[in-house]
Amino acid sequence: MPDTSAQPRFLPEDEVSVSRARELVDAGEAWLLDVRENHEWEAGHAPAAHHIPLGELGARQHELPEDRQLLVICLVGGRSRMVAQALIEADYPAANVAGGMAAWQADGGQVVRDDGTPGAIV
Repeated sequence: MPDTSAQPRFLPEDEVSVSRARELVDAGEAWLLDVRENHEWEAGHAPAAHHIPLGELGARQHELPEDRQLLVICLVGGRSRMVAQALIEADYPAANVAGGMAAWQADGGQVVRDDGTPGAIV
């Protein structure tokens, strides 16, 4: 019988709460994709997030891991919901982070700038 313990487990749902997203990211079980615009990212983002603005996603899709759970986040969840659905349709294991970065920060999630200093959600 093959060992399946090393195979990644993907979420069955297409949306997760920010607290669940933080658990998965902190445990290294998910890849957090921030699809906000550059000025939003520069103001503040989750420390472990990877930034690919929505408008660049098509050209940069090759940067997405295909074997890891993707959690997609934006400001409040609208853009990321669209991206997560498109990624699911393209056979990526993706889920939207409900409430986006606004909910992330409200739930106690850290928000930083690229230099590590405290950031803001704009």
